Amino acid sequence: MVSLLIAKTIPLEVIRVEQQNDKQQIVAVRKNGDGDIVELQLSSGQVVGYKEAQQMAKNDQIDNVNVFKGRDGDEHLRSNPDGRTDNNLDQLPTF
Repeated sequence: MVSLLIAKTIPLEVIRVEQQNDKQQIVAVRKNGDGDIVELQLSSGQVVGYKEAQQMAKNDQIDNVNVFKGRDGDEHLRSNPDGRTDNNLDQLPTF
């Protein structure tokens, strides 16, 4: 008996798989007596100092924040502008 194998061409669909965002989010802040943010709590639960958070933002490890040079010449951490104020760093819950 002879078998006949018939190959059928099936068009392949390219599926774009979005890579999950593995960046941290800032979820809470700790302020000193003057109201300055001194520590930040990340979505992983990790607590980092302000300078460390700045470096992480520069390394693109924290989502939705950036570092800018203020009029005072110092670098400052801020949330990316999106027209909302409820997610500004000063408005986040404290811990």
